Amino acid sequence: MDPVDQKYKNVAIVHDWLVGGGAELVVEQLHKLYPEAPIYTSYATDEWRQRMDGKVVTGWLQHFGGLRKFIPFLRIWWFEHLDLSGYDLIISSSGAEAKGIRAPKGTVHVNYCHAPTHYYWSRYDEYLEHPGMGSFDELARIGLRMLVGPLRRWDYKAAQRPDKIIANSSHIQAEIKKYYDRDSTVINPPVYFERFQKPKNQNLERTGFIVSGRQTPYKRADLAVQACSQLQLPLKVIGDGPDLPRLRTLAGPTVSFLGRISDEELEKEFGSASALIFAGLDDFGITAIEAMAASTPVIAYKAGGALDYVQPGITGEFFNQQTVESLGQTLQSFNPQTYDHAAISQAAQKFSVEEFRHKIQGFLARP
Repeated sequence: MDPVDQKYKNVAIVHDWLVGGGAELVVEQLHKLYPEAPIYTSYATDEWRQRMDGKVVTGWLQHFGGLRKFIPFLRIWWFEHLDLSGYDLIISSSGAEAKGIRAPKGTVHVNYCHAPTHYYWSRYDEYLEHPGMGSFDELARIGLRMLVGPLRRWDYKAAQRPDKIIANSSHIQAEIKKYYDRDSTVINPPVYFERFQKPKNQNLERTGFIVSGRQTPYKRADLAVQACSQLQLPLKVIGDGPDLPRLRTLAGPTVSFLGRISDEELEKEFGSASALIFAGLDDFGITAIEAMAASTPVIAYKAGGALDYVQPGITGEFFNQQTVESLGQTLQSFNPQTYDHAAISQAAQKFSVEEFRHKIQGFLARP
């Protein structure tokens, strides 16, 4: 029996919603550590119910479906009124309302913070410009402008409730201090990267650059498209999203758009690129770790989660400003021949699921 199991007998896990993404992978690994713990959440897809082995507990918010995006006050009410009596440890995994649970007296509440709530704090202006609600965008803008004051006050108050906070990166640790005035411990999230290390993709010829992921404005794929077009460097854009039409208008003849591709094709593209361009300011950046697992260097904007894993000259390079000129200078000086690809792949091991569980266990075993 490990130290965590000896210390805590009755454990509950609480998460904002289970629909897919990096935050859900954290919950999945917490479930591996505590397979008997119920997982309380406002909404869960059938896929994630199965992946959590039937331990997911939802309530009346489950019936709202896609409308859940518009009802932060109802999510607040639901999480604050959860009956969590009988547990001696509650782990909330949250970038929104789940951290606001009211733990019973004597129960330890540990919050794994993916980020202070984006749409109230660091990305408020971005959400106003691109709410991501389709035909309801204007309604979302009006609601956010009217309600951001009281929602920020609630969010700050809710962040004072956990006994301890874990940050998913050094960047988020600083954001937690800035917006919540709380100290935290950094434990990077787990990355499922083994598929990018298949032997058949280990010795592919490396040419050109790639960007990969959902193409939204804050990912700043436009910088890569424009810089590679101006320098006439080959670039492959993988994925789609609302920013894709604009990216096509910015692209020169050396840029190709692959759209959504199969897992097998994605693994091959990651294994045959000279580097991944990671131009956005990300809380962590799972895509970059997947590229490193494929032995591919990462050229990243010098901010955000990339500060935890990009080591200049070893795992990649930085550019200092989110401008075409700054990225272009780094691309011009970048020499793929100087990298030890085995060392890049080895550096990715720091973010394995096993390493995550080990660090979580160690953290929870402390007094």
